[in-house]
Amino acid sequence: MDNGSEFISRDMDLWAYQRGVTLDFSRPGKPTDNAFIEAFNRKLRSECLNAHWFLSLQDACEKLEQWRRHYNEDRPHSAIGNIPPIMLANSPGATSPLGPNKGQNSS
Repeated sequence: MDNGSEFISRDMDLWAYQRGVTLDFSRPGKPTDNAFIEAFNRKLRSECLNAHWFLSLQDACEKLEQWRRHYNEDRPHSAIGNIPPIMLANSPGATSPLGPNKGQNSS
């Protein structure tokens, strides 16, 4: 992950530790270490995080889930032939997994 303020907080570190998640940071000042995630983070921030006011944690979860579904199911990606990622993973017309509040894990 990058070294953005949202990823280097004590709370993030505690969350990862409690869940056995190893945090692996890219080198500071080297966005090319992980260009794909840098591009994804830029899109997430500009199209979702900076575009909405989040009124509650539930509101944030709903808006992020809506954006995630659009990103994976509707939006064409030039790196994969201008089709949505869901078309690579599933048969046409399939949808991505339900979010965690719907009884299944989100991807």
